[in-house]
Amino acid sequence: MSDTTTPAGTTSAASPRSWSAPRRRSARDSGNTAVAWLFLPPALLLFTIFVVVPMGEAVWYSVFKWNGYGVPTQFVGTLNFELLFEDPVFRLSLFNNVLVILATLLIQLPLALGLAVLLVDRVPLTTTFRLIFFLPYILAEVAAGLIWRFVYDGDYGLFAKLWEMFGAVGPHVLAEPDMAIYAVLAVSVWKYFGFYMILYIAGLQQIDRSLYEAARIDGASRWQVFSRITMPLLGSTVRLTIFFAILSSIQKFDLIMALTGGGPNDSTQTMVSFLYSYGLTRMDIGFGSAVGVVLFAMCVAFAFGYKRTVMRHD
Repeated sequence: MSDTTTPAGTTSAASPRSWSAPRRRSARDSGNTAVAWLFLPPALLLFTIFVVVPMGEAVWYSVFKWNGYGVPTQFVGTLNFELLFEDPVFRLSLFNNVLVILATLLIQLPLALGLAVLLVDRVPLTTTFRLIFFLPYILAEVAAGLIWRFVYDGDYGLFAKLWEMFGAVGPHVLAEPDMAIYAVLAVSVWKYFGFYMILYIAGLQQIDRSLYEAARIDGASRWQVFSRITMPLLGSTVRLTIFFAILSSIQKFDLIMALTGGGPNDSTQTMVSFLYSYGLTRMDIGFGSAVGVVLFAMCVAFAFGYKRTVMRHD
């Protein structure tokens, strides 16, 4: 083994230790690769069976007029898509999805953030309030829809009793086309804000508390602390919650079906409930598949676009 001269003029021999770190890294990388190859095939198999194959079948069926029985033979090309975009109920469904997204971004997320700021510090009763606000999210969508369907009932529900206290007849909120969608939005905000509140609390707990102490010593107001410290450091969590909120709003279904079933007069249809009502229940599988393809394309386009633009540094 030959000696080498260091810049300081001393002589040192190349020792086996100089080669041990690369060898250890190489062995560790090989072990990680082996583990990845071990777990990758089952994940790819499940993804292929439950995502790739159904999506491929939906694309295939969308170019046929097919009722779900036998083999599709009546090829119609893009007719299902043309009928879809000409359908006024589908356009109303798109509009309702936009309303859900707006209610989520403008009401649900700010409410969750405000409560998270109030409940992030460990003071008496904060844990209890966190649990109370998180409980609606634990409740199943169908159960929550049925509960609020009774609350909104104009004859026997809570709304009816409140109106009776003032000597008036309770409104049938879910039977009014102009009011039903807003009743659904209220339930949606109530149901899911607790989930985002917990995410915000987790993000707030990662912020160094010494930053707040320094800001208070410097005389910063609460708004300055919130706008200059909290929001910038909570940015990645906010972007993540917006991502979840928009995707879940596009796929809104269970709560709609339990509350209104898409009615009255299709006034509360969303894209997924429209797919179910006009595709599956009417046994027009080709048309329903076209709705599914459009819905899938919208979700994928949003997910990749949002990730490449808004969340590119997260």
